[in-house]
Amino acid sequence: MRSRCGAGVARPPVDSRQPDIVARQYFGNESQNETADMKPSAPIRRRKLYEEVVLRLEAMIHEGELKPGDLLPSERELMLHFGVGRPAIREALFALHRMGMVVVANGERPRVSHPTPKTMLDELAGAARLMLAKPEGMRHFQQARALFECALAEEAARLAGAADLAALEQALAANLSAIGDDMQFMKTDVAFHLAVATIPRNPIYLALHEAIVEWLADQRSVSLRRPGTDRLACQSHRRIYEAIKAHDPAAAANAMRRHLGQIADRYWTVKEAET
Repeated sequence: MRSRCGAGVARPPVDSRQPDIVARQYFGNESQNETADMKPSAPIRRRKLYEEVVLRLEAMIHEGELKPGDLLPSERELMLHFGVGRPAIREALFALHRMGMVVVANGERPRVSHPTPKTMLDELAGAARLMLAKPEGMRHFQQARALFECALAEEAARLAGAADLAALEQALAANLSAIGDDMQFMKTDVAFHLAVATIPRNPIYLALHEAIVEWLADQRSVSLRRPGTDRLACQSHRRIYEAIKAHDPAAAANAMRRHLGQIADRYWTVKEAET
């Protein structure tokens, strides 16, 4: 097959029996020597055909044989190239799509994607929503958010420059002016936390922060049903800002921890009162 999938060089077909054949050729059918003592271990799982196709296509992408933006060969070409049936090819493409490595659109051939932290986390959105539907799931996400954002505040206090502090101060001022307007307050609340997350200049931090904002959107709206939550949150934001401005990592982390703890407590107070 003359394409990026091998450039005309035939690859061996996928054969899940190969490990057994190699083992018999190497060791023979019967043990002729004393066996060494070995610790118990889980049996080696024989890979399914589509999993082998995934591994080979993934290797071709990593090695640059297939580059971001390239169209993959047609299903028929892939079937001939790997020596497997259509179901194995389709399962492999679906798996690669879920991994964020290819883009699959109706009526079009799959294309190698440009992976980003956001696309990686977008694949977790469905599972996150399912977990958040249960009380223990919400608590676990609140704990994870606290751990993450406390570390972000600590890092921001170490790294913040003059421009960062100016942007953070502007976000704080907007948050203060939004008190009393729940919709606007939620927007400015997100903007303040985003300004903190931006300071380390790490795209993975930003993508993770944006995902958590989306997953925990219900917490903001519910907690604001308790009077005074917006003013309390804004006061906490000021303490976080002052600690970052003073380049005090411990104080910044503590201020963030206290803030998120208060918001979580108010969320559960409202939820319990409404049930």
